[in-house]
Amino acid sequence: MAENKPITFAEHLQLSSLGVQPASISFQTLTLESDHFICVREKVNEQNQVVIIDLADANNVLRRPISAESAIMHPHQKILALKSGRNLQIFNIDTKVKVKSHVNDQDVVFWKWVSDSTIGLVTDSAVYHWTINDQTSPPQKVFDRHATLQGAQIINYRVTTDEKWLVLVGISGNTNSPSAFKIKGSMQLYSRERGVSQAIEGHAAAFSEIKIDGCQHPTKLFTFAVRTATGAKLHVVEIDHQAPDPPFTKKAVDVYFPPQADSDFPVAMQVSKKHGIVYLVTKFGFIHLYDLESGACIYMNRISGETIFVTAEHEASNGIIGVNKKGQVLSVAVDEQTIIPFILTTLNNTELAFKLASRGNLPGADDLYVKQYQQLFASGNYGEAAKIAANSPRGILRTVQVVESFKQAPTPPGGLSPILQYFGILLERGELNHLESLELARPVLQQGRKQLLEKWLKENKLTCSEELGDIVRLHDMTLALSVYLRANVPNKVIACFAETGQIDKIVLYSKKVGYSPDYTTLLQHVMRSNPEKGAEFASQLVNDESGPLVDVERVVDIFMSQNMIQPATSFLLDALKDNKPEQGPLQTRLLEMNLVHAPQVADAILSNNMFSHYDRPRIANLCEKAGLLQRALEHYEDLADIKRAIVHTTALPADWLVNYFNRLTPEQSMACLQEMLRVNIRQNLQVVIQVATKYSDILGAVKLIEMFESFKSFEGLYYYLGSVVNLSEDPEVHFKYIQAATRTGQIREVERICRESNFYNPEKVKNFLKEAKLSDQLPLIIVCDRFDFVHDLVLYLYQNGLVQFIEVYVQRVNSIRTPQVIGGLLDVDCDETTIKSLLSSVTGNFPIDELVSEVEQRNRLKLILPWLEARVQAGSQDSAVYNAMAKIYIDSNNNPEQFLKENNLYEPLVVGKFCEKRDPYLAYIAYAKGFCDDELIAITNENSMFKQQARYLVKRRELDLWAQVLVPDNMYRRQLIDQVSATALPESTDPDDVSLTVKAFMAADLPIELIEILEKIIIEPSPFSDNRNLQNLLMLTAIRSDKGKVVNYINKLQNYDSGEIAGIATQHGLYEEALSIYKKYDDHASAITVIVEHIVSLDRGVEYATKVDRPEVWSRLAKAQLDGLRIKDSIDSYIKAEDPSNFLEVIEIASRAGKHDDLVRFLQMARKTLREPKIDTELAYAYAKTDRLHDMEDFLAMTNVADIFEVGEKCFEDELYQAAKLLFTSINNWARLATTLIYLGENQAAVESARKAGNTQVWKQVHSACIEKQEFRLAQICGLNIIVHAEELAALVTMYERRGHFDEVVGLLEAGLSLERAHMGIFTELAVLLSKYKPGKLMEHLKLFVARINIPKVIRASEQAHLWPELVFLYIKYDEFDNATLAMIERSADAWEHNQFKEVIVRVANVEIYYKALTFYLQQHPTLLTDLLTVLIPRIDHTRVVRMFRKFEHLPLIRAYLIAVQRLNVAEVNEAYNELLIEEEDYNTLRDSVDSFDNFNNTKLAADLEVHPLLEFRRLAAHLYKKNKQWDKSISLSKQDKLYKDAIVTAATSASTEVAEDLLSYFVDIGNKECFAAMLYACFDLLRSDIVEEISWQHGLNDFYMPYKIQVSRSLVEKVAALEKEIKESKKKEVQKEQAEQDAPIINPGLLLTNGPAYPGPPMNGMATGMPPMMTGFGSY
Repeated sequence: MAENKPITFAEHLQLSSLGVQPASISFQTLTLESDHFICVREKVNEQNQVVIIDLADANNVLRRPISAESAIMHPHQKILALKSGRNLQIFNIDTKVKVKSHVNDQDVVFWKWVSDSTIGLVTDSAVYHWTINDQTSPPQKVFDRHATLQGAQIINYRVTTDEKWLVLVGISGNTNSPSAFKIKGSMQLYSRERGVSQAIEGHAAAFSEIKIDGCQHPTKLFTFAVRTATGAKLHVVEIDHQAPDPPFTKKAVDVYFPPQADSDFPVAMQVSKKHGIVYLVTKFGFIHLYDLESGACIYMNRISGETIFVTAEHEASNGIIGVNKKGQVLSVAVDEQTIIPFILTTLNNTELAFKLASRGNLPGADDLYVKQYQQLFASGNYGEAAKIAANSPRGILRTVQVVESFKQAPTPPGGLSPILQYFGILLERGELNHLESLELARPVLQQGRKQLLEKWLKENKLTCSEELGDIVRLHDMTLALSVYLRANVPNKVIACFAETGQIDKIVLYSKKVGYSPDYTTLLQHVMRSNPEKGAEFASQLVNDESGPLVDVERVVDIFMSQNMIQPATSFLLDALKDNKPEQGPLQTRLLEMNLVHAPQVADAILSNNMFSHYDRPRIANLCEKAGLLQRALEHYEDLADIKRAIVHTTALPADWLVNYFNRLTPEQSMACLQEMLRVNIRQNLQVVIQVATKYSDILGAVKLIEMFESFKSFEGLYYYLGSVVNLSEDPEVHFKYIQAATRTGQIREVERICRESNFYNPEKVKNFLKEAKLSDQLPLIIVCDRFDFVHDLVLYLYQNGLVQFIEVYVQRVNSIRTPQVIGGLLDVDCDETTIKSLLSSVTGNFPIDELVSEVEQRNRLKLILPWLEARVQAGSQDSAVYNAMAKIYIDSNNNPEQFLKENNLYEPLVVGKFCEKRDPYLAYIAYAKGFCDDELIAITNENSMFKQQARYLVKRRELDLWAQVLVPDNMYRRQLIDQVSATALPESTDPDDVSLTVKAFMAADLPIELIEILEKIIIEPSPFSDNRNLQNLLMLTAIRSDKGKVVNYINKLQNYDSGEIAGIATQHGLYEEALSIYKKYDDHASAITVIVEHIVSLDRGVEYATKVDRPEVWSRLAKAQLDGLRIKDSIDSYIKAEDPSNFLEVIEIASRAGKHDDLVRFLQMARKTLREPKIDTELAYAYAKTDRLHDMEDFLAMTNVADIFEVGEKCFEDELYQAAKLLFTSINNWARLATTLIYLGENQAAVESARKAGNTQVWKQVHSACIEKQEFRLAQICGLNIIVHAEELAALVTMYERRGHFDEVVGLLEAGLSLERAHMGIFTELAVLLSKYKPGKLMEHLKLFVARINIPKVIRASEQAHLWPELVFLYIKYDEFDNATLAMIERSADAWEHNQFKEVIVRVANVEIYYKALTFYLQQHPTLLTDLLTVLIPRIDHTRVVRMFRKFEHLPLIRAYLIAVQRLNVAEVNEAYNELLIEEEDYNTLRDSVDSFDNFNNTKLAADLEVHPLLEFRRLAAHLYKKNKQWDKSISLSKQDKLYKDAIVTAATSASTEVAEDLLSYFVDIGNKECFAAMLYACFDLLRSDIVEEISWQHGLNDFYMPYKIQVSRSLVEKVAALEKEIKESKKKEVQKEQAEQDAPIINPGLLLTNGPAYPGPPMNGMATGMPPMMTGFGSY
């Protein structure tokens, strides 16, 4: 865009350059919710993707493989909303978390983010809002769609910031009324508060707010644009009107659309919040700017050649951003530097410029504001002047001078002072600046109205500064603190915090603002004023997270200087809590002061273990002196000190004392314990035992035992060991404990430890207990039982006559040991009766097998037989009992075989092992009964019992066991197999036995052996001879292992699966055997398959097919022949089989081989039974390939299902054009027929076919053919059907130009102008061609069709062809007035025309062109210069023009111009014109000029005229001196030329007594009495009467003086009378004022600046209705 345009235009990026496909740039696939993100859906390599482009970082394009119907990005965050069908999901891309999801019950036709937390959803029937503030709530219905939006495409949905007003926008085709605009815009405006909808016709809409002068609240507006058949309008209406503001006047302004944009309409609208400007974008890419308040059109231009289909607010520039169909991301915004000058110069709208500059703080109208302010102020209209100053852009009038001027301005009677009016208006508008805030604060605080100041601060109406804070501080410290905080004055803020007691905020604030105060001085100040706050502040300073902010010792000194022990302690506790090494001296100091003054505090400090770096010896000594023995011991390290203190156990807590030993070394601990026992064993024994118990592991049990024994304290030893024995693993400890318990008579404890302990030496304890000769032998019994000293126990008890304890042992202690006891008694030759009696008396359970083993070892097994039989009779199920009985029966040979077979309670494995050496057969019986496979296999192999083994294996049916015995490594395998074949299987009648045995042999890979077995049971008569599975198995085994037997089996066996066996034989290469099987069972299809596929003999196949003559055989043979490329034979076979099923393969192979004649026969056969499109299609193609066109015609005439088009295409590709002609003709495919006719040379017929086809591609082909043959008449017919398609036009023109057919292409396009579908491209291309080849016709063409051409393109063409008049014409029509003007200047010989130049120059935007034009006219057309200047007067800088012509020394040329613009009172113009008048010696006109227009250098002009030779000019100089109050020079010059009247007038005008009296003296001196008398009259008020009287008396001028004297006397009398009257009135007013003050209330009502008085004040100054109080609540200055 040009620099002088009121807008800035920027292209941010091109989406196609970022890899976005052009097809994905559309309203359906691209969304723009804000100026932060663009979201595009596209398909890349068959994968759906969502592309997210961050406009702030466009190079990092984010692509995600997402399939969705729609995707919209959050306006500000990386949150993506996706829609697929009715599924709605929202994801946070940064955190990769699903924010929310919902399945809607209706289709969502449009959705949009309406705020940062809400999505608007539009369905076919209603509008919903869906919030993301929670994760569960569904969309909430807002309103139902209006009926007028039924069937419309929703293009936008907008809401106000408070979501009270909503508008839904849609468009639809207007098909009901042909005269109406073709695109109808429908809107539904909805109010949530009222619940009411209004249907509005419109295409684009927006909500906005604007602050209007005179309104207290922002005015809420709704603006929308609509285009109808009658025109386009922009409407601005108010919503939510708030009283008492005046209602906003509705605006309805025309929206201009160029003639070439007759179908254009608004598509988007944005409103700039800052500037109050409406941006309106149309479909054709035009941008319109309108002022929101007035509705005035500011600017219009085209910014895009493509449709901008999506827009959003551009926050960075307060403009609009959008995307067009080419993928350009464009933005338009107001150019703040040029828009105000543009409005002033181009639009000539001063009022709009004035308001816009104020509203947006824009430059360009500063002079207007200053001038208007000065005029209003000078006229006394202070209220309006205050408004101008308050609203001035960038605060240019809010200065010290303006404030002073308002302060000095007089207050109008009965009204507010100007300064208060000024401040009131400023407060209504917004924030006061620094100076204004100070000026307002002083009187407010002086009158005690600080609440007003607080209110203004809360409303951010004041600019806070240190000076303002200083003023406020004198009245309110808290309010001053607020000011200092806002003004960022750290030192004053901290001082206020300290004075107000807000100590906790000082450090936080200092860090926040980066300020470092003197904390030590500050602490001293706080400490003196508030010790409690001082202690708190000190702690805060020391414990700061960044480190101490003051020296801790210095703080302590401050505390101690105030004798504040407790606060100092609290402070140090807090300061030293980190317990750092460098804090040692402070820790010592803290403890010392408290040990001396408050020992209990010191004790508490030490008990908390807060410190570890103080002087421990010093503190320990102080603790002992203070009676704190525990703390002293904690700090003592010398053993003597410890022993001296530790013996006083009564003064120390026992628990602590015990724990204290943990700090001592073992040697120290032992020394202390011995000292404690030595000093007072009775008092200290219990503590010593506790210590010894706890630290037994450290001190050593041995040493402790020795210590107790040295003091002969067995009691202590017992209790010590009793507490540690359960935890100790030392055998000696346990033994000593047993000894101590025994000696102290604790027999039960001895019994317990013997039973429970696992760590004593059993041998040593056993011997001790034997020697102890206890009355109760239970401890000994326990030890012997636990450690297997049973034999020794039995021997000891039997020899010592303690047999009763043996019974106790087996009956009460451990009956399980009964077998060992019995064995021991047998060893000592105890009587059998005693043994049997003991055995029968045992009631508990014991291991019988062990008992059996014990007696068996001693060969006394029969001893327990009665006991065993008794157990059996008692119903015992114990296997050991029956094992023992089995063994006894076997040894005694008491019918063992029967017992082993019939009894199920013995253990076969145990009994079998017992029998192996005695009788292997009995072992086999036991093993077989218990399925002891490994043992059975071993015993049978060892004893050659293979028959039994074979029978067992067959009956056992275990594949794993078979695998074990059939391994090649088994040396007995052959013998076993023989027995299986000879005995086990022939004996078996169970099929499962046989089946599993066979499987075992198969698994063992023994095919030969398996064949032997199968022949045994199948060939020979057996129950399994006809078993199908076994026969199949025999056949399969023979096929795999003994192929020579297969033929014999085929003949002998009858009951096998022939199909499966034959198939397996085929797989193993036994093709003849397989053929025999198929023949045997008449399976001819399989037989022929073997012949042709495996034996691979087609001749043998033919013989077999001829022999059996079956269709399926011929069909299979045909397939094989086809595979062998014996195509003719194959087709013959298919025909014999009458099988068309394989037609696809036959067609493919025959076609490739070119066997179309044979293929015709096959296809004719196939058509008899099949109606397949492929068959008919290939038959038609075969007819064509064999040139059987008559047959083809017959075929086409009959009913068929062929794909004629496909056949035609193939014929066309094979250049069979006659056949293709027949085919395309039969299906009326005019497009392909036309192309075919071209190749046949039938051009006329091709054109007719193309006309019937109506296809652009066909027209192009026919057209190219006609051009090649130079059939231009036919080519033009084709071309007229091509050029109506704009995308084809450029290629067509290029083709003509490359071949040099210029006249033909021009004629074609000229013919196309009259077409109904003629478009802009035709007119444009014709213009370009005319510029190249027929330039003489171009201007005529342009004048006729300029509204229908693409002007920029033709401009380039005209410029290249140097057609300057045409170029200027185009620039003018395209509103490029700048370029048009420059072109006329640069090519004036060809393009310049004065009247046209004048019309164009006034419309240019670049003001520099004005001055180029003036230079151009000065150089080439000086006589027309005045005419040009006349039209440029409103637009040019007159000062610059004058300077320019003064430089060229051609001022006389512009005399008429100077006269015309002198009304503007420009200094340069006035001076230039005055110079011309001086040169012309026209003093009358010059005097009128200087009197009427005073903006020039008066002094310089006066100085020049002062020396002029003509009197009138010198008189004019005196006049100028007088106007500039240079009285002396003016009078001197008048006296010089004896122009005394002028001198007298000057003196009177001066109002100076001195000047008047000097001139009076001059007249007396020269003796001019008449002038003396005239002076007395003219300067009556200036002359002092005494001076006049003196001069008159001295020079005898009494006669001339007397009239003056009389008038003086008269004036004196009138003044005295007036004074008396004034005094009386003054007294009267004072009395009335005193009475009014007595009647007035004591407290004046509070007044607000913005709201005015709450009620009228009391009457004043005699006014009946009274005067309201001042708006700000205080009097004037």
